[in-house]
Amino acid sequence: MFHLVALEVRRSFRRFRGIASICIPALLFWASTAPVAAQQDTVPLRPIGNIFDPLSVPARAISDIGIFASLICLGIFIVVAGLLVFTVIKFRRKVGDDDAEPPQIYGSTQIELAWTVLPVLITVVLVLVTARTIAEIQNRKIPESALTIRVIGHQWWWEAHYPQYGFVTANEIHIPLSTKDRPVITELQLESADVIHSFWVPQLNGKTDVIPNRTNRMWLEPEQTGVYLGNCAEYCGTQHANMLLRVVVHDPAEFEKWVQSQQAPAMQVASAQKGRELFASLNCVNCHRIDGSIAEGVFGPDLTHLMTRRTIGAGVAANTPENLHQWVRDPQVLKVGCLMPNLQLLDNEVDEIVGYLQTLH
Repeated sequence: MFHLVALEVRRSFRRFRGIASICIPALLFWASTAPVAAQQDTVPLRPIGNIFDPLSVPARAISDIGIFASLICLGIFIVVAGLLVFTVIKFRRKVGDDDAEPPQIYGSTQIELAWTVLPVLITVVLVLVTARTIAEIQNRKIPESALTIRVIGHQWWWEAHYPQYGFVTANEIHIPLSTKDRPVITELQLESADVIHSFWVPQLNGKTDVIPNRTNRMWLEPEQTGVYLGNCAEYCGTQHANMLLRVVVHDPAEFEKWVQSQQAPAMQVASAQKGRELFASLNCVNCHRIDGSIAEGVFGPDLTHLMTRRTIGAGVAANTPENLHQWVRDPQVLKVGCLMPNLQLLDNEVDEIVGYLQTLH
C-alpha cells in the first residue's frame, strides 16, 4: 500500500514538473518582454489572445455567431436537463411501490415529431446563420486602397513583405488602425515555404491555413491599437509551439513613422565596422539579408532593422543584449531544433557580431 502511494506521489510530481516547465518559462518570458514593449511602443500589449474579446470586424462577426450557437446549445441543455431532473424527482421510487413494470407506451406521433422536427429546425437555423457569416467574411470585397502584406510561413518563423512600400520584415506584422472616419482594411496573402502552417491571431480573425504552392487570403480591420499575440495553429514540426507572431496595430500617423523607419537603409556605425566585416565573412550572409550589404540570403529572417523588433527567434525570447548574445552563440539553447546552426564562434567574435547587430535600428 505504501509503495502504491509513493508511486502516485511520484507521478503527480512529474505531472506538476511538466506543467511547471511550460507555464513558468511562459510567465517569465511575459514578464521579461513587458519592459521592452513599454520602451518601444506607445500601443498597449495584449498578453492574452482572448477569443471572447474580439477587437476586429471579422473577429467580432465570428464571436457573434459563436455566442449565438452557444446560447442555443445552452437552451437545449436547460430543457433536457430540466426534463431529466423533473422526471427523476416526480417518478422516483416511493415506499410501498411494488416491482411490477409500469405500463409501456409506444408510437406517440406527437413526441416523435417533436424530437425530429425541432432538431432539424435548429440545425437549419445554425447552418444558415453560419453560412451567411462565412460568406460575409470570405467574400468581402477588398478595396484597391487596402494595405497588402505577403506573409510567408517558414519552419519556424514568419516572413512579412510590404510590396506597396518595398521592404521586408519578420515575425512582427504592423498594420494601421481602422476607424469610422478613416476605415482601413489590411489584406494578408498567406503562403508557405515548406509545410502546412496556420495563421491565427485570435482577437483579429479566425484561423487560416498556410499551404505550400497555394495563396490563401484573410483581411483585418482592427478597432483598437495594441500588440496582438498570435501563433501557428497547425502542427508543423519540432518548434511548432514557438512559431509565434505579433500583430502591432498603430494609429495611422504612427504607422507611417514605422514605415519610414523600415524603408531607411541599414545604419553604418563606425564603431561596429569590425563586427560588420566579421558578419560578412561568415555563413550568416547565406541565410540572412541586410539591406546595403553583401548579405542577400532568403532562408532566414531579414535583419536590416532587427533592433526595432521586440523578440528574437519568432517570439521565443525578448530582444535584449543578453538573449541576443545567447542566440548568436548557440541558437539551439533557446530554440532546440531550429534550422540556425551553431557556428562555434569564439567569445570575442560573438561580442563583435552582437555589437554590430545592435546597430541595426
